[in-house]
Amino acid sequence: MWRSPQLTTARHAVWVGALAFLFLLSASDQARGQAIGLAELSDASHECVECHKKISTGLYQMWVDSKHYRANVGCYECHAAEKSDVDAYRHYNYTIATIVSPKDCARCHTREVEEFISSHHAKAARILGSLDNVLAEVVEGNRGLITPGFPEGNAASAVMGCWQCHGSQVKTLPDGTLDAATWPNTGIGRINPDGSEGACTACHARHRFDAAQARHPNTCGKCHMGPDHPQKEIYEESKHGIAFFANIDDMNLDNAKWIVGEDYWAAPTCATCHMSATKNQPVTHDIGMRISWNNRPPLSVRPEKSDAKMGLPGKDVPWQVRRESMKDVCLSCHNERWVTNFYTQYDGLIKLYNEKFAGPGKALYELAKPLRELQVNFANPIDWYWFELWHHEGRRARHGASMMGPDYTHWHGTYDIAKTFYTHYVPELRKMVEHGLKSDDPARVDAAEKLQAGLSDALNSKDHSWYLGKMDPAEAARRKQAAEEFRARYKD
Repeated sequence: MWRSPQLTTARHAVWVGALAFLFLLSASDQARGQAIGLAELSDASHECVECHKKISTGLYQMWVDSKHYRANVGCYECHAAEKSDVDAYRHYNYTIATIVSPKDCARCHTREVEEFISSHHAKAARILGSLDNVLAEVVEGNRGLITPGFPEGNAASAVMGCWQCHGSQVKTLPDGTLDAATWPNTGIGRINPDGSEGACTACHARHRFDAAQARHPNTCGKCHMGPDHPQKEIYEESKHGIAFFANIDDMNLDNAKWIVGEDYWAAPTCATCHMSATKNQPVTHDIGMRISWNNRPPLSVRPEKSDAKMGLPGKDVPWQVRRESMKDVCLSCHNERWVTNFYTQYDGLIKLYNEKFAGPGKALYELAKPLRELQVNFANPIDWYWFELWHHEGRRARHGASMMGPDYTHWHGTYDIAKTFYTHYVPELRKMVEHGLKSDDPARVDAAEKLQAGLSDALNSKDHSWYLGKMDPAEAARRKQAAEEFRARYKD
């Protein structure tokens, strides 16, 4: 795991006072969260402040409202740079850098940064070059956005879309300034000029770096919303979200110690469940440590599997341990039976999605690939149908279930999945089989026969046989009885 580097010589003098002050504090003082910082504001930061409070009044006021101000941590303590830093530039009498990276923050917030860089959040920019980014750069975009860092151009759709949440790879120009296509950017997985991954300011907006703002669900909503991962909207429709907005004045969001069940109890936020302290757990900045399913891929997988794929230390933390950590959060307000029954329901929805739609859908897409008219992603209807089935509708259903949003689980989720599967996906597969069987190319005929067999097996399974009019007689009897009971219940 990456550790914060030794202080560089240019910053050494700035931090000698801070370190000396910290050593004077007892371990018990720090454990109780006593204020720590510099004995006084440095001369360099004084000079910065005198200018910026006139020309950047808003930023100055944010800093004045921050805990950094009260700890005498000013502009220079965060922005100081070595001349050898790729993004360093001369600003009046000082060498500084625009970006304050997680590596910089780690000089004080070591544990928080170590947890963060071990999380999926910090790796979000690895989307660059993926299928999602190809969609934005090629299908939606072009190379019309030309900047010094991208003389061959880039797609504004990716720059202003994907990269603003996932993070860009920030490019530095020869004079130390940052290329316009990659900055401004607070994408949570931003790849910084110093090689570090992530942006603390994605959640702790500068220059106030307010914990209360990071705890508010609107902060997460900058990225966690929309057709493929509408967690913000799901939260708002859930009982949790309803309770939060009805009781926001009781949430105590700006309290230094923010333990659910002690400092607030009206409702949980995103941070409550995924990051914040409980009576039994400390704060964590690894947002995957309480998640027992990863619902991002076409088929839901256990989180340790995806962590292993990304080389993260979470590969050694089983999903059962993570679930117990989340249940500990739930038990701050709910009883054991309630929590256990919720997970029974949630696991059932994931099993339904994986087994009925995602598993067969993925297998059929692989069989269909050789029969595509163009061997280019998103150039064929089947590419779009499969992508939307898992990437949009499938995620909505799974996220809706995970956060108790019934409308997103059903109408925006399983309903849309079924509609796409039966009215678009299967008909398109049948069309591809029909065209393939008529081909003069033996390879295409062979592929068509394999797809035909795979489609027949899928549709004749217990999950889909109703579609062929072959519902199991026992199930048909149960359906008939249910219909009769319905009519009897509501007849005049």
